[in-house]
This record gives sequence, C-alpha cells and structure tokens, in this order.
Amino acid sequence: MNFEYNDEQALLRKTVRDFTDKEIMPYIGEWDAKGYFNKDLMKKLADLGVMGVCIPEKYGGSGMDYNSLAIVCEELERGDTAFRTAVSVHTGLNSMSLLQWGTEEQKQKYLVPQAKGEKIGAFGLTEPGAGSDVAALQSTAKREDDYYILNGQKTWISLCDTADHFLVFAYTDKSKKHHGISAFIVERAMEGFSSKATKGKLGIRAGNTGELFFDQVKVPKENLVGKEGEGFKIAMAALDNGRFTVAAGACGQIMACLEASVEYCHERQTFGKEIGRHQLVQQMIAKMEAGLQMSRLLVFRAGELKNKGVRNTRETSLAKWQACDFANQAADDAVQIHGAYGYSNEYPVERYLRNSKAPVIYEGTREIHTIMQAEYVLGYRKDKPLNKMLPAWE
Repeated sequence: MNFEYNDEQALLRKTVRDFTDKEIMPYIGEWDAKGYFNKDLMKKLADLGVMGVCIPEKYGGSGMDYNSLAIVCEELERGDTAFRTAVSVHTGLNSMSLLQWGTEEQKQKYLVPQAKGEKIGAFGLTEPGAGSDVAALQSTAKREDDYYILNGQKTWISLCDTADHFLVFAYTDKSKKHHGISAFIVERAMEGFSSKATKGKLGIRAGNTGELFFDQVKVPKENLVGKEGEGFKIAMAALDNGRFTVAAGACGQIMACLEASVEYCHERQTFGKEIGRHQLVQQMIAKMEAGLQMSRLLVFRAGELKNKGVRNTRETSLAKWQACDFANQAADDAVQIHGAYGYSNEYPVERYLRNSKAPVIYEGTREIHTIMQAEYVLGYRKDKPLNKMLPAWE
C-alpha cells in the first residue's frame, strides 16, 4: 500500500486548490446569498483539464487515474459544494457512464466534447415520486420507427439549466418493473425538452438544481445507451461513480470546516486564553481530523479498486455514507466552535452546515447505505458481475 500522492496528483491538488482560492473563495458568499450559479467557472475548469480528468486521452480527457478525480472533488468542495456537484454530475454520473456503457459512436459524439469541457453533461433519474425507489419512476419511452418518444418529468437534477446532454432513464416496458427501464442520451436542443430551476433550497444555493420536462421528445434510437431493459443496471453503476465523487467532496467539506475552525480558535479568546486551549473545543477539532483521515482512506480505497477495474459498490457505499456523516458532523461542530458568529454569514461555517445536509440525502440516503452495509455483512446482498465494467486505468 502506497499512501503517497505521485507527482502528477500532488500538482493536480495544488492547481485545483489555487483555482479554488482565486476563483471561488472570494465570491462564494455573494453567489450563495443571491442563489447565483456562475457557469463561467465550468469553462475555466475545462481549461484546467479537470472536466475529464479521469477520461482517457483518446476520448478527450486528461487520462489521469480515478483517485485524481477524488482530489479534484475534494479541493472544489473546500470552496463550495456547488462546484464539486457540477463535476460529480458531469464527470462521475454522465461521462463515466458513457465510458462504461456507451457505443464507440456515442463516445465520439458525446463523451469527447464532454471530456474536453466543450459540452456539459447531466443525469436524469430522480422523479417527484421516485427517489430511493427507482422502480417507481413514471417516465416512459415508446419506440416508434427510428425514434423513442420520451414523456415524463425529472426533479432535483443538478445542472438542469446548464447542461447540454442528459443521461435520462425511462420505462420502455413497465410490465418488467426495474428490468424494463432503459437509458437514453437526450440533448437540450431536442424539441419538447424544457427545464426549470428550483429556488428556496436550504443549501448549495450557488448551484443550479431543478426539474426537467419531456413532452413527446423524439430521441433517436442511436441514443439508447446499452440495451433496452439495462437502464437500472446503468443507473446503479453510475451511482457507484457519483457516490465516489460525493464521498471525496465530503472530505473537502471537512477540510474547509477544519481550516475555518482552527483559524477562529486562534483568533477568539475566552477566560483569558485562545478557545483552542479549551478541551471540549479540542475534542471537536480532533473529531474533524479523525473524520477527514478515515474518510480519505475509504475514498482512496474505492478509487484504487476503480483503477484496477474491480467492482466497488460495497466499498463506495461505505465511503459515501461515512464521509458524508463525518462532514455533516464537522459542519455542526464548526458552527458550535464559532458560537453566535457561526449562526451568521459573517463566517462561512453556516454555509458549510447548510451545504452538508444534502449529501446525506442524495445518491443514497444514509439509511439506504446503512441497510446496504448490513446486508453485505449478513450475506443477504452480493454484487453480480456486470457485462460492462468501468475500464481499468491504464
């Protein structure tokens, strides 16, 4: 086991950290307060080569390993969850799914421009009545000649008003339940497609999240990803990649909480000494550090399995569950350390607390992951081999 970053990874971390310090940190308070998503940052991230950081060079990416994607997500979430989410959805949920399941024609048409950051990809699975219960989705895709006619609605979709391409899931045969779900690439420009942003969110206010609507959208049969009925498998494989990026981002959230809290501990004095000298404050700092180090180990273990081309649903689930819980607790403790000041936006920790709640819910609630981990240990759950695996890192 080698716990050291290689030179390429160390340079990547510094590059993304410098970007975050310069392009996100000075402005994020204002963007968050206004609910403004700065989509110009997507172009700047593309210029850094991180929108396709782990996509092979032959498909327009940077060709780095999957743990390099984790490093990008960690450093971006240190700035704000909104921008880590953008990379998670674009790269983890969409581009990596096309890399795993797409035809060569689909990769050339959609994956290459996405990996270069010329086009933005998103992911459409959740519906008003279908979250953890994926089989409850209502969207349908009916085959007519050379097209599928797509009808339905999606909600809580990141990059809803920003993305160019969407990986969308719909029933092609409801009688087969989840075995009748299929996956499609939908373009924003297709007639009958529309989107609407959601306002009034508790956190991640600087992100673009909302609804997608499909009204008799004609999707070419060439845009079917995988085979008819493979949509559920494709969605679950995509979530393995998305959960990996969410877990990595949670490490960045803990890191941000630590940095803010340590700085405040040295600034603020009570009872004649820095508050960092008080043992109960030290206890909270120590929990943050432990959470960060444990979460990173879980994330990089999952990433190394991805590098080897080994299925990692169990390991990624554990990393997502634990890292997001640690981040939520770290943000709560950071507010507590800041006292009354932590309750205002004069300091960033109130934003960290608001942002930290969503990852505990999306891409598998903590309850879903708790059940999954118990079922693995009890022998009730076993992952079957997939007919298409995420390519090993070369």
